[in-house]
Amino acid sequence: MTAVSTESLQGAEGRNGNYPGKGIGAPVGVAVLGMGTVGTEVLRLIHEFSSSLENRIGGPIEVRGVAVSDLTKKRDVLDNFPGITLTDNAHELVEREDVDVVVEVIGGIDYPRELVLSALKHGKSVVTANKALIAAHADEISDAANAAGVDLYYEAAVAAAIPVVGMLRRSLAGDQVQRISGIVNGTTNFILDAMASTGASYEEALAEATRLGYAEADPTADVEGHDAASKAAILASMGFHTRVTYNDVHAEGITNITADDIEAARLAGYTIKLLAICERLVDDEGATTVSARVHPTLVPNEHPLATVDKSYNAVFVEAEAAGRLMFYGNGAGGAPTASAVLGDIVGAARNKIHGGRAPAENPYAHYPVADFGDVPTRYHIDMAVVDRVGVLAEISRRFADQGISISAVRQEEHGDDSRLIVVTHASLERKLAAIVEELKTLDDVRAINSVIRLDG
Repeated sequence: MTAVSTESLQGAEGRNGNYPGKGIGAPVGVAVLGMGTVGTEVLRLIHEFSSSLENRIGGPIEVRGVAVSDLTKKRDVLDNFPGITLTDNAHELVEREDVDVVVEVIGGIDYPRELVLSALKHGKSVVTANKALIAAHADEISDAANAAGVDLYYEAAVAAAIPVVGMLRRSLAGDQVQRISGIVNGTTNFILDAMASTGASYEEALAEATRLGYAEADPTADVEGHDAASKAAILASMGFHTRVTYNDVHAEGITNITADDIEAARLAGYTIKLLAICERLVDDEGATTVSARVHPTLVPNEHPLATVDKSYNAVFVEAEAAGRLMFYGNGAGGAPTASAVLGDIVGAARNKIHGGRAPAENPYAHYPVADFGDVPTRYHIDMAVVDRVGVLAEISRRFADQGISISAVRQEEHGDDSRLIVVTHASLERKLAAIVEELKTLDDVRAINSVIRLDG
């Protein structure tokens, strides 16, 4: 049995499990850092639900101050908080004696990291919706929270209102999670769904997503898979009790997906989704590694994730005892994200009133992160080949020489050439990538149109 340090779970000030509360009826001082869409919605909900929140917590929430970058901008929601401090000095706000909980909804990494570490050092519990920050610095921030004996909540960092972080942290705390796969970026799901339902090109679907507000003016973080990769790092860390960072996640986006790819997937009984896939892998010698990756994926139409449309998110979890679980809902937007943030504020505030701490991160397993080349997967390879007798046999032989088994083949006539689609059985990523490079060198292969991985 592996011994787990009490200090690693509770922090230097919590070795005796002594986290006294302020007492029933005491106010909980809250500071909000950032007043964009989410911060504004959080403040609106705090005001609207103030009475019921007080009953749930055991004391009132009192917003002490809000930190913004532009003090001249009119913010109507602040009219509900007369006398509140509006400041551009966030460091000063988080250090105030009358602040118990700091809510960080600024975004970015470096500046929020400074503020969050300062808040924790000064004994404030922290609630953040900042996926990039957690994916990059969860180890440092979690250690700081443990050392100070305070809470760190980040439910809103993954899939907004869908309670996947809490599920992994609490509901499945006694189980062993084997795999997490999900649609965790609404922008890319909207684009792929539009392409599938209307026949639009990627460029046309992106333009529509931008017009409707689903895509940012610069959509790079979404369409290149960076946003989903941050969330995959968090999910893998929580699910496998191992610290996985953004840099550990293999990420590919959807910018190369074409209408032809969508149609080929439909004919084969699949739907293309940008999936975050986190897996516990055990090799033939019994050694365990973990993998986290993001890429366009062919999902069988009968799988629940294939039906997730528009900008919705869904996370599919496979655990040893619980079996298969799926969580579905709005994964982005001001109101859903604010709902998750407010839930975390309630948890942190309740602990300030009644004492105690929420379950902390516990990366006791220390599993190594698998090299992406050693991850098993399947390929759907779409290629243009010379239309002559023997081509299929030659290509099949190349796969056999690499020890890769073919699951299905479809061949179609395309002018003077043929379109050949090969679907493999599971093999290591490095072997599948190598066969694709080998195919490119064959005189009979005119072009590799696309290579898309399969799930299931």
